[in-house]
Amino acid sequence: MFNLLRMDLYRIRRSKFIYVCFVCMLAVIALCYLLVWLMGTPEGQKTALKIGMLELSELEEGQNLLEGANLLGMFRESNMDGGLYNLIFGIAVALLVCGDYQQGFMKNIMSLHRERWTYIGSKLMASAILNLLYLVASYAFTALMNLVFQGMVPWADWRETLFYLGWAWVLTTGFAALIIMLCVLSRSTTIGVLGAVLLGSGLVVSLLQSITSQFHLDGWVEYTIYYNLTFGPSAYTSAGDLRGVAVGIAFLAIYGIASVAAVMKRDI
Repeated sequence: MFNLLRMDLYRIRRSKFIYVCFVCMLAVIALCYLLVWLMGTPEGQKTALKIGMLELSELEEGQNLLEGANLLGMFRESNMDGGLYNLIFGIAVALLVCGDYQQGFMKNIMSLHRERWTYIGSKLMASAILNLLYLVASYAFTALMNLVFQGMVPWADWRETLFYLGWAWVLTTGFAALIIMLCVLSRSTTIGVLGAVLLGSGLVVSLLQSITSQFHLDGWVEYTIYYNLTFGPSAYTSAGDLRGVAVGIAFLAIYGIASVAAVMKRDI
């Protein structure tokens, strides 16, 4: 399995789509900082008024935009809450996994590694490592943008940051397991990418919730990856704040086992 992992890490390092996806994340973070600066700071509001982006009647509303905000909050709003991170990260995972099928590597891999579960294990570990790199680097870029905009928001407590990044990493790794399962079952890049877009953005969850809420059966949504990532806590206050970790681990196990079953039962 570790030979497969080394191969996957090598592909991650050499694949252009990994960097393209990451640059997309950074571009959104930079754009969000620019918009918040234009709407929420006196200097930015002057610029926004000049270019016609802001009206005088909206000045007071913009002044409250940064109230209670900190660096971790900016990171969540620009990248995590709403599913943008899962969407982009899911696309990267889908391209990584489906590339084995599209480029014909899968038959060679399975001929060398008879224990097929090692293939899924390698993909899960590679996705977890890529996920950690994405999270840490995007948060570091958020801090850099904060310095560029002259400390527009205060720094977050380091303990809150570690707690949030920790449970967010578990949840998003669980989402990666979902995308791996879709790719293994379909062997289609299109389905993998589409799944990342529809599931990562929360469109499927929101649609199903709107239907089940009519029957007062929408309690299930609190146990979805999208809901926990969007509405999860930023700091630890009680054991209930660890629900996101439990949800992530549960889905990681479920989707991982389903992926292993699919690889072992289907012909390559």
